Amino acid sequence: MGQVTIYLDNETEHKLKKAAQSSHLSVSKWIAGIIEEKVATEWPQEVVSLAGCWKEDFPTIEEIRSSPGHDSPREEL
Repeated sequence: MGQVTIYLDNETEHKLKKAAQSSHLSVSKWIAGIIEEKVATEWPQEVVSLAGCWKEDFPTIEEIRSSPGHDSPREEL
């Protein structure tokens, strides 16, 4: 397992410790979680499960093209 050394100003270190404590994690695990989240190459499962869920509410391309629609009134120049 690799080790990394980072340098933080006092205010940032205080915020880091407070965030880790509120998450009930060690500082090391909290930072590792943030890094894992930022370097992830796949969508979270919650996002993947949303794919296609709007299918029934969204009109088909044929329905969209069947009507010219309605323009909003334009501002006079």
